[in-house]
Amino acid sequence: MPKNDNMLAILWMLNSGGKITAKQISEKLEINIRTVYRYMDALCASGVPIISDSGHNGGYSLLNQFIRAPLLFELDEKKALLHAAIFAKEAGYPMNKALDHAAAKLKMYSNQEQENTLSRHLAGFEVINRAGSPAVQPVLAELEQAVAGEFAVEIDYRTGRDEHPKTRVIDPYGVLYWNNKWYTVGYCHLKQEIRSFRADRILAIRRTQMLFKRDAAFSAREFFMQNLLPEAGGQEALVSLIIAGRAEALDDLCLNWYLGHYLQERTSGQAVFVLEEQDMLRYVPHSLLAYGKSLQVLEPQSLKDKLAAVAADLTEYYRNEQLH
Repeated sequence: MPKNDNMLAILWMLNSGGKITAKQISEKLEINIRTVYRYMDALCASGVPIISDSGHNGGYSLLNQFIRAPLLFELDEKKALLHAAIFAKEAGYPMNKALDHAAAKLKMYSNQEQENTLSRHLAGFEVINRAGSPAVQPVLAELEQAVAGEFAVEIDYRTGRDEHPKTRVIDPYGVLYWNNKWYTVGYCHLKQEIRSFRADRILAIRRTQMLFKRDAAFSAREFFMQNLLPEAGGQEALVSLIIAGRAEALDDLCLNWYLGHYLQERTSGQAVFVLEEQDMLRYVPHSLLAYGKSLQVLEPQSLKDKLAAVAADLTEYYRNEQLH
């Protein structure tokens, strides 16, 4: 029997709740008793809390709470899961209580050496995110249930343009996190098309009795990303945007929510983007102004002119403000 199968068999024998000796294990599995000792050492190293009692009534047993542990994790796997939990909580994950319980179990089913190691890694690992409204968490929890249960919800939703919320019924197909905000993608009964909705703009959410069936091939992520950016025109409408400057500023610019999707070439002191000219003139100037003189537009001339016009307009606005 392979090593992993033998170790799993030993675990099940220990999980029976009583004590068992190395001799009994070796006879049951038909393996050498020294091999049993090696397997016991390997199980302890993986975090299994095995108690070893010597003497006439001695043997191996498990701590009682380990009976509830469904899986064995390596130390690196536990560390990765606990680090991921930190990211999720900082992003406003709606099931924080369950996440805390899961993290506590991972620590519980570790031996003392592993627990000390995990504590050291967690103490030096932090995630800082833009603070969101706590009111969004119950909305996210309800949306997650609706996605899994495939039932429609009625929401009071206020867009950035509306002063008062409007009531809509949606079939939520998925929930996603992008650029420090949570969204749901689903079919809007009012507009009769698939749309995305910001979770923090959902002021109230109510379950309905209406059910839906989501297409198994549908991807909320793909829909969201395709509709996030303006549609590009034909190839003749595309222009090359060439920007030079400090490497740190270029690194940051290449991660921009808009420009990052059109990056074609990057060197230590220059970045080249290929995109539709009209959209470039609409979205890019205000993003570039924040970088001041650390970035310089080399091409096209139309963007240079637009930047100059925007800067002049801002200058005129604040000059007039001072006069008043």
